[in-house]
Amino acid sequence: MNGYERRKQKKMEQIFEAAIELFFEHGFQKVNVNEIAQKAKVSPATIYNYFGTKEQLYADSLIHWMDKQMVQYEAILNSGRTFPEKTKEIMLLEARNLNILGEEFPKVPSSELSGLMDTMDRYSEEKIVGFFKRFIALGKQEGYIREDRSEEMLVRYFTMFQNELRRHWESANQERMTWSMDQWMELFFYGAAGREN
Repeated sequence: MNGYERRKQKKMEQIFEAAIELFFEHGFQKVNVNEIAQKAKVSPATIYNYFGTKEQLYADSLIHWMDKQMVQYEAILNSGRTFPEKTKEIMLLEARNLNILGEEFPKVPSSELSGLMDTMDRYSEEKIVGFFKRFIALGKQEGYIREDRSEEMLVRYFTMFQNELRRHWESANQERMTWSMDQWMELFFYGAAGREN
């Protein structure tokens, strides 16, 4: 990467950071390009040159944010923790991220929402599904997930837990959430019958 490309990359990073912070704090409609440019310490023209429109900046910023979250998921999966510890950390991170996104999407104008949802669906197919397939393979390899369970059913099972965990995260305080997490993990790995059966 030459000097120009490095400077451009640094400016884009500044723009992404400023944009996502402002969008998450105030919502899509209440933030304008001038505010983002000021916070990112670039000119509005730079933003328009790189992204074309505020809508494209929003979509690209969201993907950039999600890429950063994926780096965290991968770090957890590749860590030396036990598989149950990895699962617990991934589920907590996912619940937090789903909560952030759940608060953000209602702020997006309906005219932009369908295009954004298409972008999110493509992202999910390209990156998130691949991550969960690696997660499942590791769980099977380490003996925590039965070999005869299909990927499709396991992804649905994990999604069910994520959705419930997110709802629980929204309504519970952090102390209560931490206290009950061991019960969530027990239920996730052993079901209602428990470990002995």
